[in-house]
Amino acid sequence: MIERGRLILLVEDDPDHELLTIRALRKANVVNEIRSAHDGEEAIEMLFGAGSNALNELPSLVLLDLKLPKVDGLEVLRRIRESPRTQVLPVVILTSSDEESDIVRSYRLGANSYVRKPVSFAEFAEATRQLGLYWLVLNQCPPIQN
Repeated sequence: MIERGRLILLVEDDPDHELLTIRALRKANVVNEIRSAHDGEEAIEMLFGAGSNALNELPSLVLLDLKLPKVDGLEVLRRIRESPRTQVLPVVILTSSDEESDIVRSYRLGANSYVRKPVSFAEFAEATRQLGLYWLVLNQCPPIQN
């Protein structure tokens, strides 16, 4: 079982993809709390805001879609990397885009990984399981400064 008490921030505007991601993580025994932001503006508010939607703790992992309403995923990533408080947060781009320009821009802005969402649920579930195991169990994250 994967360690408890480590928050995952899922930034995903498609409700079906959100549910599939959460379902796949749960099926892989990821018991971490998962909070969802449904657009880039909400993600920024959750990470940096002081309102009721702000997170009480920084996540251990951000799963970030690129094609988001209001503020796109690349801008969310840029904001995460420019803040000393969040610049070392692990950010995995989890998107349906396989455009070379999105891949290059994501890595240039400091993405830790770029994963294209597989089409079939079985492949998607397996990819999500592997993401969870790697980023939440195997990977040693730097301490987050709150």
